[in-house]
Amino acid sequence: MSTPPGALAEPGIFQRIPEDHLALLAEHARQVDLRPGAALLREGDPADVFYVLRAGKVAIELFVPSRGLVPIETVGAGGLVGWSWLFPPYRFVFDAHALSPVTAHAVDGARLRSLFTGDPAFAYDVLLQVSRVLAERLHATRLRLLDVYGNPDQS
Repeated sequence: MSTPPGALAEPGIFQRIPEDHLALLAEHARQVDLRPGAALLREGDPADVFYVLRAGKVAIELFVPSRGLVPIETVGAGGLVGWSWLFPPYRFVFDAHALSPVTAHAVDGARLRSLFTGDPAFAYDVLLQVSRVLAERLHATRLRLLDVYGNPDQS
């Protein structure tokens, strides 16, 4: 069953997408409800889905051999989890687990990739919004690195 188009727009990354493209996106989304601890992504698994969170919090984690899973980002309502569906070899590079009860829209990223070739305007609208998330995450990572490493010349 597909998601009502408006549900993807509020709150969320797709609130700026045109209605016809939002409707097409919603056709390939379904609502999921997850309990705390449930896995959304597992590193190495096929990346054929992404999640738009409506409620709850998700930890994006990286496996570090000496420490196990280390949280690197927390995503809340309106956020996106998973973008590996965009890039070959289409495998998740992180783990993600629900920190609280989560309601999300699971979007069929593999199907969207196939639609992109036939509808470049749709591809542009979706990718523009996903790219905004990528840019925000890179900026946040930069700030965290500055906080961790600081300026070694200042003591």
